[in-house]
Amino acid sequence: MQTGHEFSKRETTMDITGMVSLKHWGERPSQAKPCANMNRQVDCGWGNLIFSQTFNQDTQLTEVLRDETHGQRNIALYVRNPQVLVSQYPQELFLDPSLTYRLDLSASIRPDIPKGLVIEPAAVADEYAINRIYKSRHMIPVREGYLSSLDANDSVIMLVAREVGSGDIVGVITGVDHQQAFNDPDNGSSLWALATDSQTSWSGLGKALIQALAAHFKSQGRSFMDLSVMHDNHQAIALYEHLGFKAIPVYCIKNRNAVNEKLYTGQQPPQTLNIYARIIIEEACRRGIAVDIQDAEQGFFSLSLGGRTIHCRESLTDLTSAVAMSLCSDKAVTHRVLNQVGLSVPEQISPKNSSDLLDFLHQHQRLVIKPANGEQGDHVFVDLSDEGSVLDAWKQVCSTGDTAIAEQFVEGQDLRIVVINYQVVAASIRIPARITGNGQDDIQTLIEKQSHRRSKATGGESYIPLDSETLRCIADAGFSLADILPCGQTLTVRKTANLHTGGTMTDVTQKLHPQLADAAEKAAKALNIPVVGLDMMVDAPDKPAYHIIEANERPGLANHEPQPTAERLIDLLFPQTQPS
Repeated sequence: MQTGHEFSKRETTMDITGMVSLKHWGERPSQAKPCANMNRQVDCGWGNLIFSQTFNQDTQLTEVLRDETHGQRNIALYVRNPQVLVSQYPQELFLDPSLTYRLDLSASIRPDIPKGLVIEPAAVADEYAINRIYKSRHMIPVREGYLSSLDANDSVIMLVAREVGSGDIVGVITGVDHQQAFNDPDNGSSLWALATDSQTSWSGLGKALIQALAAHFKSQGRSFMDLSVMHDNHQAIALYEHLGFKAIPVYCIKNRNAVNEKLYTGQQPPQTLNIYARIIIEEACRRGIAVDIQDAEQGFFSLSLGGRTIHCRESLTDLTSAVAMSLCSDKAVTHRVLNQVGLSVPEQISPKNSSDLLDFLHQHQRLVIKPANGEQGDHVFVDLSDEGSVLDAWKQVCSTGDTAIAEQFVEGQDLRIVVINYQVVAASIRIPARITGNGQDDIQTLIEKQSHRRSKATGGESYIPLDSETLRCIADAGFSLADILPCGQTLTVRKTANLHTGGTMTDVTQKLHPQLADAAEKAAKALNIPVVGLDMMVDAPDKPAYHIIEANERPGLANHEPQPTAERLIDLLFPQTQPS
C-alpha cells in the first residue's frame, strides 16, 4: 500500500539522521515538515501519548504534557532535546528512566498463539476484566467507557488474549498507529500497556500478544513498531531482544505526579518487604503518613500521623485485640464461636486417638486434616477418603507438635471474603495451583515454570511445592512428574487453594450474594475483629449456601484487584486521610 513515504531498504527504520522519530537534535529532517505544527496527541485510556515530533514549539508541547487528568499519565515520546524541555519545568517534568526499542516489520511475522487461546480486538464488555489485569500489575487502568469510544477508524487498537473455553481474558496489549494518527512520515506504530494476568497458568502470553500486534501493524503496511520499557525490567528486555527489537535513541518525558513518583524519587520501601506489607505502606505514603519499618522480613512496621501511631504486621494492627487474635488463630475455637451465633460451619473434632478419627471418617466419608494453629496452608490435607491416608495425615500434623483437627470435607468453590471495619471490602474465588499443558514440557517442568511465574507475580510469596501433597494430587489424576501434559489440558496439582502454595484468585465482589456478605460481617462481629479474612466453601459466589472454614486475623490484602483493600485499611486506621 502507498503510505506517503517509501522505504527502499530495511536499514531505513534505524536511520537516526534521516527519520523524524529518531533525530532528536539539530535541524529537523526534511520530511518532518508535513507533520509540523499538528500538535498531535492520542488518548490511550490511561492518559495521552504525545507525539513530540509534531510540535514546533516547546511551550506548546509542555502545555499539553502538563495538562494531565488526576490519576492519568501523559507521555511525551520522540522528544527533541529532552534535557532542554525538562529544564523549562524542572520541578514538574522528568526524563523517564526507560529504554525505547524498535521492531522492523519487514520480516515475516507468525504469531505463536498457545492452543486454547485466541487473540482478538477487545470488546466493550471486556473493560472490567482488562482493568483487573492492569490493577493486578499496578498499572493505570483505562478510564470508564474508554473502549466504547474506540472505533475501527481510530488510531488505537486494543487486543486481548481470551481463553476459548471460559472466555476469560488473560492478557491485553494496546497499539497506536502513527500513520493513522498524524500521517507519520516514518510510517510507524507503537506498542503500549502490555499486561498478562498475574494468576494465569498460560505461558508465552506476552510473546503471543506482541507478535499478534506486530502482525496487525504489518498487515496495515507499517514499517516498524516501537515500545518503551523500564531500564531495569531485564526479563522483558530479554524477550523483546529475542523477538528482534533493537534499542533506539528515543526518550520519554513525564510529569512528576503520584503515579510516577517512584520513577523520580528513588525512595521506595525495602525490597525485602513482602507484597502484603508493601501494598499497605505504599498507600500510607501516598497519604503523607510516616512509615517506620521495624522488621522488613517479617512485615513489622508502624504508621504515624500527627500524634497517632499504629503498629502493624502486614494487615494485623493494634486495632485487633489479643483476644480476637486468639479466637482466630485456634481453628477449633473459631469453629465453636461461629457455630454459637448460628453461622454455618462444617462438623469438626480434635480426635484423641485413631479410633475417634476413623469413626469420624466413617461418618463423613471425606475429611480434611489440618493443624489447629497452622497458617499459609502448611500441613493441610484435603479430601481424604481412605483410612491409610487419613491416619498418615493425622500423624504428620501431630508430629509438628500442634493439635490435629479432623473436619468434614465440604465440596464447592473456595471463597475468601475480606472484611474491614465490619464491612465486606473484597471477595475472591481461590483456585488451587494448576498447570496448562503445551504438549512439549513434562509436568515437573510445567510446575517449575508456573511456580516461577507465581513467585515473580507475588514477590516470592507464592510457589508450588513439590511435596507429598502435590505428588498425591498428580497421581490421583493419573499422571506422574515425567508425563507430558497434552496441549491445552489443565491439571490441578494441589487440593488447597492457598496462595502460598501456588493458588490464584479471581475477584467476585460484584456478584457476591447478600447472604454471604451478611455471614462474613456477622462472623467478624462475633470474633470482634476489625480486619479479617473469612474462608468459605460455597456452591457459587452468587448463591446463598456456605460453610465458613476459617477466619484469618492477618489476611493478605494483595491480589484482590481491583478492590481497594489497602485503601480501606488506611481509612480505618487514619480516617482523617480519606479522600474528600
